[in-house]
Amino acid sequence: MNIVFFGIIAIAFAVAGWNQLHWAGASGGPSPMEALTKAMVNSAADSVELALGLIGVMALFLGLVKVAEEGGLLRILARLIRPLMVRLFPSVPPEHPAMGAMILNMSANAMGLGNAATPFGIRAMQELDRLNGSPGTATDSMALFLAINTSSVTLLPTGVIALRAAAGSADPAGILPTTLFATMCSTVVAVIAAKLYARAFRKDRPVEAVGIRPDPVGNSGDGEEEAVYGLESYPGWISVLALIGLASFIPVAVVWGKWISPWVIPSLMLGFLAFGFVRRIRVYEVFVEGAKDGFSVAVKIIPYLVAILVAVGMFRASGAMDLMVRLLGPFTSKVGIPAEALPMALLRPLSGSGAYGILASLINDPSIGPDSYIGYLVSTFQGSTETTFYVIAVYFGAVQVRRLRHTLFAALTADAAGIMGAVVACKYLFG
Repeated sequence: MNIVFFGIIAIAFAVAGWNQLHWAGASGGPSPMEALTKAMVNSAADSVELALGLIGVMALFLGLVKVAEEGGLLRILARLIRPLMVRLFPSVPPEHPAMGAMILNMSANAMGLGNAATPFGIRAMQELDRLNGSPGTATDSMALFLAINTSSVTLLPTGVIALRAAAGSADPAGILPTTLFATMCSTVVAVIAAKLYARAFRKDRPVEAVGIRPDPVGNSGDGEEEAVYGLESYPGWISVLALIGLASFIPVAVVWGKWISPWVIPSLMLGFLAFGFVRRIRVYEVFVEGAKDGFSVAVKIIPYLVAILVAVGMFRASGAMDLMVRLLGPFTSKVGIPAEALPMALLRPLSGSGAYGILASLINDPSIGPDSYIGYLVSTFQGSTETTFYVIAVYFGAVQVRRLRHTLFAALTADAAGIMGAVVACKYLFG
């Protein structure tokens, strides 16, 4: 991450400096270096506002996680999906809280609930860090989880569907099959890439599963935090039925996705609280206890957000992004990525809000629109790829991991697979 962070800033400075030396000042606007300075200041302020805005969401969903955890839902889910998770994460004990938190994170991502997935993912990373024998260094499990997180199979890209509907699309949910195909490609590639890259970084691999260290956010250590390694998984046929049930949701999402999406988050809250209530959990007190972690986690990630968002803001303001588009556009258009869509593909791993802005401008452009090939393509980009650098900054920032090892390489490889999967799907259906 040190190299990436420095490289982005150095390129931005070099491009802005070159433009400054050749700036005539005739336009009457700010000079390139003035624009770069303004972008630095604004990005730093925006990163703090973003972190503060996350406090409420963090408190809400960490409170729900705590209720589910105290009621035993995480253990139930971990036992249910144990056959797959054990093979993917052999160093994580099958019934450890990290398993349940990872499953909830993947489930939220599958429903397109980025705000819900983030607290679950941070909780999973905190639990994985408690199994880390070398604090500050990413383990193989952390790298694999983050790669899967940034490429997670998406059944219902709710936010993109809403934006397409607002832009007047005749078929706002038309990206469901393209998004599902693209994310399936990226998730498979994420797992393969993380496993292969881990071998190249074998020498600096930290020890995992050495015991439970104190919880980084100060949880009590009871309930799911106790040693639960002895629990067996459910019979295989139950796990198979659960996976079939999950697979059956795919056609449901394709057919009724637009109708289902408004129900998801309210149903999630009611379902978690009802589960805790049935399990005789004092849901209000437990929810408040879990929600207290939201503030401390949001404050903890502010420095990491400032660093990455300032770097990205400088890269855009310097003109380096536009330069990349001009250089790469003629080549990418030959593989199905028009020059108009290229900024979206390049910016999506760097800035979620920036990519969202590009998406909105493209599908609201009368010459393009939401139901053109470009409209479907950029919508699929938004729904099928993640803001990789943001996720790395937030998740690893929550546990103070500074040595990423192969995490970034695996995540970016998955992003590239997702982009190509989106091109193939959109070419087939709308090209």
